[in-house]
Amino acid sequence: MQYGFYIDQTRCTGCFTCVVACRDWHDVPAGPVSWIRIKTIEKGQYPDLFVAFLPVTCYHCFQPACIPACPTGAITKRDEDGIVTVDTEICLGIDCQLCLEACPYDAPQFGSEENAKMQKCDLCVDRWAEGKKPVCVDGCPMRALDAGHIDELKAKYGDVKCAEGFVYSEDLAPSVTFKPKQDAKGLVTQKILMSPPAL
Repeated sequence: MQYGFYIDQTRCTGCFTCVVACRDWHDVPAGPVSWIRIKTIEKGQYPDLFVAFLPVTCYHCFQPACIPACPTGAITKRDEDGIVTVDTEICLGIDCQLCLEACPYDAPQFGSEENAKMQKCDLCVDRWAEGKKPVCVDGCPMRALDAGHIDELKAKYGDVKCAEGFVYSEDLAPSVTFKPKQDAKGLVTQKILMSPPAL
């Protein structure tokens, strides 16, 4: 079983409610750490302008790059739901950052305190245990987010790997599907990192 996200880019207005809800629920202090961030994508020239927003978080990849990069085994993928978690007790902290270097989505976050430990989205494992969806999903006023079993999300919303501002990695296979925002021509900038050909 693998849990993941659905992101409706056509509904996201960049209001940051998901960011605030996440910080509040997880008691993330003010500073550089944000388990979910909002990316603004701007294209075109006046008068043909295009703006889209993309929630950026940990996408709980099928094959996370952060796990083999961690020298202490602090990052693991849960068998029961595929959620990627971190054990801060054995994380080497900000002096290491190999997980951040390995992750193309900048999911690992480090605070400004001395020897800050890695932290990131854990898809609200505590809320799933109570039968609730992640706080970012429940907090979104535009209903631009959903979460759950990735196969069920794809069956409900479609299996779309491309969105404005997002690069899908075939090797990592992030657990996310989209409804992308299209420009005036009905196009979406498609970027997919393909596996290199076998030698």
